[in-house]
Amino acid sequence: MKKISVLGSTGSIGVRTLEIANAFPERYQVVALTAGNNINLLLKQIHTFSPRIVSVVSEREAQKLRQQLQNVDVEVYHGAEGMIRCSTVPEADMVVAAIVGAAGLMPTMAAIKAGKNVALANKETLVIAGSLIMEEVKRQKVCLLPVDSEHSAIFQALTGHRREDVQRLILTASGGPFREYKPAQFATITPAEALAHPNWDMGRKISVDSATMMNKGLEVIEARWLFDYPATMIDVHIHPESIIHSLVEYRDGAVMAQLGIPDMKTPIAYALSWPERLPLVQQPLDLCRLGQLSFSAPDIERFPCLQLAYEALEVGGTVPAVMNAANEIAVAAFLNNQLSFPGIAEVIRKVMYRHESEDLTSVEQALHADLWSRRKTQEFISGGPL
Repeated sequence: MKKISVLGSTGSIGVRTLEIANAFPERYQVVALTAGNNINLLLKQIHTFSPRIVSVVSEREAQKLRQQLQNVDVEVYHGAEGMIRCSTVPEADMVVAAIVGAAGLMPTMAAIKAGKNVALANKETLVIAGSLIMEEVKRQKVCLLPVDSEHSAIFQALTGHRREDVQRLILTASGGPFREYKPAQFATITPAEALAHPNWDMGRKISVDSATMMNKGLEVIEARWLFDYPATMIDVHIHPESIIHSLVEYRDGAVMAQLGIPDMKTPIAYALSWPERLPLVQQPLDLCRLGQLSFSAPDIERFPCLQLAYEALEVGGTVPAVMNAANEIAVAAFLNNQLSFPGIAEVIRKVMYRHESEDLTSVEQALHADLWSRRKTQEFISGGPL
């Protein structure tokens, strides 16, 4: 039986992970959970899975939780220390890193240093400190298994082939809800419109990232570190049907693709069970009903966030951390109606160009760059010049 710790258990990936664990109780035991402020859902998860320890964001929420769990044998922690306790709990074999944003970096690194295999759904960890994370993975001789559908697809398409035969990695993108919008329409896009993803059921921040295509930019950076290929070998194709999740092109012209319905349970289950596959009860893929699959190149002029991610990866060092932090603050401002949809990319660009890049040598340095970026981004949003 595999014992797992789920970081971000009340988010979309965490919930689906626990659905899989619940469907296969003979295979998985949940030993730790971390959550944000959704205490009611966390309570249900605790009663269902009986973890040994849990963690929430604040001391206030922890106290509230303890009061409701007086007759339950579970330790309750909070904050960064609590997340690290859950990511390093001794009995865990695997940590599912599903915390959204930069907050996932430290607990993920702690899990790796503790010798845990990690199922990674937190792409920001590799965006902020990819070189440091992969060095630690090699040092600890653990597995870092991708949960994102695109990276899981590439992982599967690479299996059984020599890495020197790879010519190109191709990440597919749905294009989000605005792929057919005219440039003049972008200024009036509302948060509600950006959250209405046509294919995937995702959290608020990731849905906006998909709408701006920053999500795909983050995935390009993640792919660079996960698979150790340069940005020049990583392309993005718009694929509105979201059936081909990504592809690998080899030097003899062969292209390997992984197909499936747009449901995150499949890549999550593969990360949990690798190298086996779980017998999931899923809607079968009916290609005959679909009829056709379409592809196009991304429009960088309408979706500049994708280009900004490529630029951050090219410069390297602390710039990806700065870009990621600026994006997190800008997206939050957009969702709070403090920033226009085009303003997200404008703010990120200004912050990136004001940062003096440094070679990345420590996680602390990456976090310092992250903090600088958050402050600078907030200055711009609060009235500073763009």
